[in-house]
Amino acid sequence: MELYTPEPFITEQDIASRIEALGTAITQDFEGEELTVVCVLKGAFMFCTDLMKKINLPVRLEFISLSSYGDGTQSSGNVRLEMDLTANIEGKNVLVIEDIVDTGLTIHTLLDMLELRKPKQIKLASLLFKPVKLKHAVKIDYLGFEIEDKFVIGYGLDYAGRYRELPYIGMLNAGH
Repeated sequence: MELYTPEPFITEQDIASRIEALGTAITQDFEGEELTVVCVLKGAFMFCTDLMKKINLPVRLEFISLSSYGDGTQSSGNVRLEMDLTANIEGKNVLVIEDIVDTGLTIHTLLDMLELRKPKQIKLASLLFKPVKLKHAVKIDYLGFEIEDKFVIGYGLDYAGRYRELPYIGMLNAGH
């Protein structure tokens, strides 16, 4: 198996610092209330784990999994629900935690689907955002980093199931 270790594009320290600020903002916005966190698998698991540690509120955790990429570097244009929530979110404060918003198709589809379940409110936290790729309007309430149009890996983000374990975000080179 070929080993490829990309240079950090967003360092572990920069991620930690930004997550601290996001956690503070979320805690202030939902002060005195319970929060249901919905982690979008698989890419957002590291971001979700670290962000939850910085939210000083009672939190319930749910997972959901959707796919539009498969093993490629381009969205297929079709969103498939692979795993649904196990809890009822009606009347709840919901924070969806996503790894990256690029075209906006997956998260737009998910937010529409969750709205039908009548939560009190839904907010979105995304680690990364590629504005140049956006095709579906999405409001990101808590944003980690805006990035250029590069395929990124690490800190939960993968290429064909690999590189999620990197503690930072790197760019996938054309040759890898």
